[in-house]
Amino acid sequence: MSKSIFYHAGCPVCVSAEHDIIDLVGTNNIEVVHIGEDKSRIDEAESAGVNSVPALVTPNGNVLHINFGASIADVRG
Repeated sequence: MSKSIFYHAGCPVCVSAEHDIIDLVGTNNIEVVHIGEDKSRIDEAESAGVNSVPALVTPNGNVLHINFGASIADVRG
């Protein structure tokens, strides 16, 4: 993985964190995945170690859970 991946579900906490992360790392260094809209990516997020959103997966595979917007189980529905 060459870019970080930012997973979120569209809640206010997630959107605020998305803006801050993009300001920090730049749009060219991050892929933003809205798993509330693209539920097909939930399994991918879970496999990467994401337990809640918003979360950032670094190119090294580290998962940084940022604040708490929703659990993956809640997003899955």
